[in-house]
Amino acid sequence: MGPLPGVGGPVFSLLFFLLSSATASDIPLSVQQVPTITKQSEVQVAFPFDEYFQIECEAKGNPEPKFTWTKDDQPFDLSDPRIIASNDSGTFRILNEGHVAHFQGKYRCFAANHLGIAMSEEIEFIVPNVPKFPKEKIEPLEVEEGDPVVLRCNPPAGLPPLHIYWMNIDLEHIEQDERVYMSQKGDLYFANVEENDSRNDYCCFAAFPKLRTIVQKMPMKLTVSSSNSIKQRRPQLLLPPAESGSDSPVTILRGDTLLLECFAEGLPTPRVEWSKTGGDLPKGRGTKENYGTTLKITSVSYQDAGQYRCQANNSLGSAAHNFHVTVEEPPRWTRKPQSGVYSTGSSGILLCEAEGEPAPTIRWRVNSSPIEENPFSGDVISPGEVSFTNLQPNHTAVYQCEASNVHGTILANANIDVVDVRPLIQTEDGENYATVVGSSALLHCVSFASPAASVSWQKVEEAKPLEGQRYRLHSNGTLQILGATEGDAGSYSCWVENVKGKTALTASLDVRSATTLQISPRTPRVPKSHTLELRCESQCDPHLSESLTLSWSKDGDAFGASGTEDGRVTIDGARLTISNVTPEDQGVYSCSVRTALDSVTDRTHVTVLDVPDPPENLRLSERQNRSVRLTWDAGDSHQSNVSEYVIEFEGNKEEPGRWAELTVVGGEETSVLLPLAAYVRYQFRVLAVNEVGRSRPSKPSDHHETPPAAPDRNPQNIRVQASQPKEMIIKWEPLKPMEQNGPGLEYRVSWKPQGALMEWEEETVREHTLRVMTPAVYAPYDVQVQAVNHLGTGPEPQSVVLYSGEDYPDAAPTILGVDVVNSMLINVTWSPVPKDRVHGRLRGYQINWWKTRSLVDGKAHPREVRVLRFSGPRGQGMLPSLDAFSEFNLTVSAYNSKGAGPESAPFTFHTPEGVPEQPAFLKVIKVDKDSATLSWGLPRELNGHLTGYLLQYQIINDTHEIGDLSDVHITAPSQPSWRLSNLSANTKYKFYVRACTAAGCGKPITEESATLGAGRQSPGKIPEGVNGTRKGHPLEALEPGAEHIVRLLTKTWVDNNSIFEDVIEARGREYAGLSEDIATQGWFIGLMCAIALLTLTLLTVCFVKRNRGGKYSVKEKEDLHPDPEVQSGKDETFGDYSDSDEKPLKGSLQSLNRDTQATESADSLVQYGEGDHGLFSEDGSFIGAYAGSKEKGSAESNGSSSTTFPLRA
Repeated sequence: MGPLPGVGGPVFSLLFFLLSSATASDIPLSVQQVPTITKQSEVQVAFPFDEYFQIECEAKGNPEPKFTWTKDDQPFDLSDPRIIASNDSGTFRILNEGHVAHFQGKYRCFAANHLGIAMSEEIEFIVPNVPKFPKEKIEPLEVEEGDPVVLRCNPPAGLPPLHIYWMNIDLEHIEQDERVYMSQKGDLYFANVEENDSRNDYCCFAAFPKLRTIVQKMPMKLTVSSSNSIKQRRPQLLLPPAESGSDSPVTILRGDTLLLECFAEGLPTPRVEWSKTGGDLPKGRGTKENYGTTLKITSVSYQDAGQYRCQANNSLGSAAHNFHVTVEEPPRWTRKPQSGVYSTGSSGILLCEAEGEPAPTIRWRVNSSPIEENPFSGDVISPGEVSFTNLQPNHTAVYQCEASNVHGTILANANIDVVDVRPLIQTEDGENYATVVGSSALLHCVSFASPAASVSWQKVEEAKPLEGQRYRLHSNGTLQILGATEGDAGSYSCWVENVKGKTALTASLDVRSATTLQISPRTPRVPKSHTLELRCESQCDPHLSESLTLSWSKDGDAFGASGTEDGRVTIDGARLTISNVTPEDQGVYSCSVRTALDSVTDRTHVTVLDVPDPPENLRLSERQNRSVRLTWDAGDSHQSNVSEYVIEFEGNKEEPGRWAELTVVGGEETSVLLPLAAYVRYQFRVLAVNEVGRSRPSKPSDHHETPPAAPDRNPQNIRVQASQPKEMIIKWEPLKPMEQNGPGLEYRVSWKPQGALMEWEEETVREHTLRVMTPAVYAPYDVQVQAVNHLGTGPEPQSVVLYSGEDYPDAAPTILGVDVVNSMLINVTWSPVPKDRVHGRLRGYQINWWKTRSLVDGKAHPREVRVLRFSGPRGQGMLPSLDAFSEFNLTVSAYNSKGAGPESAPFTFHTPEGVPEQPAFLKVIKVDKDSATLSWGLPRELNGHLTGYLLQYQIINDTHEIGDLSDVHITAPSQPSWRLSNLSANTKYKFYVRACTAAGCGKPITEESATLGAGRQSPGKIPEGVNGTRKGHPLEALEPGAEHIVRLLTKTWVDNNSIFEDVIEARGREYAGLSEDIATQGWFIGLMCAIALLTLTLLTVCFVKRNRGGKYSVKEKEDLHPDPEVQSGKDETFGDYSDSDEKPLKGSLQSLNRDTQATESADSLVQYGEGDHGLFSEDGSFIGAYAGSKEKGSAESNGSSSTTFPLRA
């Protein structure tokens, strides 16, 4: 909005006068006022399928108005029991109960109080009749071929619109054309009938859509008899009918659609032409329909009035008719009288103007009565206006202006309210308003006052009117603050004042931070078929975050909340993702963020890139023997400039359909001069390249053929292939078909000894290889290869030096010595072979060696020769990975490309002692509270004479405490066990054992174990070679809630390096709730023993019955390695047991463990172990027989194992 009239300069005071005038003003209902009709019905049609028909009339006023009605200008009684009247308005309902026709007519509503009467426009209530064709007998119609015929429809009257159809009894439409036509009234006209027009079921159907009714006329029969003499005749008009003469008037209302129709009979069938006298038919609105018989003009205007002429023509003459079209119009307002509020003593004027054709008549009413019957003093009345001066409160009234002509009547009410009242502010006091920085703020102060009132705004804390160009005051009292800043926040007051008084309201304004928004990436360029992700990053004031909403659109079309239905465009809040981008995805993408106070939109243009379209219209010019110019037209680059063009060719020398790259030119070029080879029939194509990729190839060009010529080049990569002594097999890369330049390609090969002053020997071949015999072994030769075809030879060839075939060396080196570096590494030196004895290019020397015996036990070793080659002319080499303390032999020989020569005489040497490998295993076989007994196996390789063992141990408690390392030197090599004493009770230790020779000690093997706590006892002394579980345990050693493992260990030494073990486990757990005192009572011990004995007896009986055929005796296995103590222990404790994993083991402690399932095997190590069961898988004897697999992490794989002790706290 621009500045207010009359306000100039950079600073002005916000003071606005609400002028009292005749402009419309909403008077608060608290002020006395004349009635104003606020709602009324228009034309009402009583459709038969409606339950009731409501005629509405609502009005406001103070005092509240009362309603009366007239029907057809006569009083209408709302107390009629057939209608239902509303209590709070003039609306009433007519029930559809069979008497509706009685209420058809034109109604008018009147709303009145003691100040005036308002009246509505006429409301027409139409009760349509159900349309029916009359029952009639239609005589058959018989005519001769060529005669004109009219079939009359005469449809019944009904509620418009009316649609007429001519069909047969099968509801098939009668075809219409220039010869057959249906008029606007529904009659069917035949310009001339034919025999095929004969039928007995011509039916006229009249459809009334608003009534949902279709009625049918009785079928008509038309018989057309053939005639031998059909006479042609000139046209005669059937429409308009002959009785209307040559001219007829037509009246049409402005804005309606004009339909003029002409149809003529005659033979041949006449054609109709239309014209307008003195002008052209309206362009765009005038059309000819129904094969030219109808002229249609839509939205008729006054310019369409005039004379229209139709003329029917055939070969025998013509007939014409003139239509005089008059355009008329119902009354329409050009100036309606306006209601107004006036103060005492003021003046005013009511203006009322209307247009129409014919010109409407203007009549005035006051309070629904003609103004002549009840004029106010001082009123000056004329047809177009009523003026008054010195208004007084008793002049309050409702004026009506009525304009009418033959086409209708319109009516307008104008309220004249003469009141004097102090300002009444209609806006709520204390309203809170909010805006964002940079936007406008609107603070409302709507008021009513008479006489005129002034409005001013001020900030409460400043107490002076607001000034400045940023403040605008609207006519309704609203204050607009432009470009709000944070400093505009605060409280405001609005003052409204006239001669009757002064009133005010307060309002507060909050200014929030404006919402910001940015789409990224900016103007992205994305290749086709790729995925694009757009992000919309926004920030808003914290008070507005809950109202923030975000939406996406493309080119102004909004996306759905989650994207597109096909799922290719997905929206996840502020992220929009387009999968498999297509060219249709290119456009402007907008992200819009809206809060309760502001909205902001950011846009980005997405460019979809694609490979270029292939070049087009390839043309050849400047054709020469070895060149041609290729020109093309560039295709669409698809938003990415072409960087280069690749020119490919297809030649008749290559496989058909094989295209090869010829050259590349810049993207700005569309023409290139191509260098060509001779004797080739070319065809070219071009590919365009941009940042996305290559285009499809263009269509091939025309063919271009070059003439033959001598070769341009000679073969390359001339070389000699490995061959026999005194022989050269010369090879080279043959010329490609595109390089041959002509027919009859051959190769001329020339050779001679290097540097010899003699003639070249030569030979011409077709292949690309030649075998040449030479007098010497490995002699140098100069060799040349030249290309030759029927048109000449290639360029002068370059010489290369090749050597004749090699032979094996015939001399052996002499071994000068062997230096022993350590027990596994030696250094060998030898004398070189003379160059002339190599018979080729020396490749290097090879050492052959083999072990003859071990110095530990003196046993001979079978011969296993190993070979190590040293390249180049050298005289020494290091030989690694030898066995310590062993005797070896070695030889040395020279080798060339042919192979190795004779070996030198064998040389014998010894390696010194080394440190042994780690012991085979380490196990803790017994622990007490202050001691532990360890056992280990011999190393696999001693690497010398064993001198003893180094045993080390240290504390490794779980509290990360690591103690000092203690050493024990064991000088007896034959003693693979040791008992450590003076250990701390209930402490975890780590043990290390190393085997030692004179060269030192080897790598250690480790084991971890914990000593027993105070008050706990070892399960007893374990006999040497056997760990047998005792028959019973002292109950005082079993702690409540502890887990207990019982094992049978059977050990037998085999070659002093392996242990076989059988292990049986059971787990038991006391009730945690039993106190220690109860567990030590004699009666309790006796009860437990009785329960155990009974359980064992029952298990034995069940076990024997279920496992008679599946026995496996421990005795059978123990007999393999008899041991008296083991046998004795077994006889006392265990009997036979099954090898089934699903049956409990006899003699186990399973009855002590209520949690153990009866179907589980009692020998399972997994159930009772602590994660590492390597102790029981050294050789797999027990695990292999009963568990079926060996656990990972066994001593065989990592050299260490962990032990689960019989009793664990």
